[in-house]
Amino acid sequence: MPERQILIRALDSIAEEMRELEILYERYFSGEEKREPLKKRQQLQARLRQFINRRITKTDLRFRYEGLAARYHTYSGYWDRILRLMDEGRYERHLGGNRAKPPSLGDQTKNTRDPDEDAYQQMLRAHQECRLGRPAPSRQQFDAYLHRQRSALAEKFRGQEIEFRVVTENGKPKVKARPKKTSPAD
Repeated sequence: MPERQILIRALDSIAEEMRELEILYERYFSGEEKREPLKKRQQLQARLRQFINRRITKTDLRFRYEGLAARYHTYSGYWDRILRLMDEGRYERHLGGNRAKPPSLGDQTKNTRDPDEDAYQQMLRAHQECRLGRPAPSRQQFDAYLHRQRSALAEKFRGQEIEFRVVTENGKPKVKARPKKTSPAD
């Protein structure tokens, strides 16, 4: 009987450590934590390895251990995949529901959004997707470019407000200009 209690406590402890590790990795992926929790991951992996050669005769405890080991390996693959995406610069952080949502079209705050910021964010995403061998333009460089384009296109669009969008052509991001559409409510 004491052997069973020892195994139950050990498996409970492993399950608790795994839950803590899941939380730490989610915090790391969201940017709340600055360092990957490698030590805790290695400790948990070592604890799971202790049971590999151990003969567990009770079916329910063996089933529980195998479930925990499988869950760890699944999470391990997921964490490694996200880490690889982060290294390649292709990971978008998913911020939880406690963050401020971007304003929707029906919100009153839509007038306060900076359309140039949206275009710049589009440029950064397109630059990342194209995987160009040079860094993306800084916000100041991008704003200076838009200012030059507005000046050059002012006569063509005859005083209409100009909106910019970013498209990808031939594997390179390009900025396209067009007159801003006005809705009847404006």
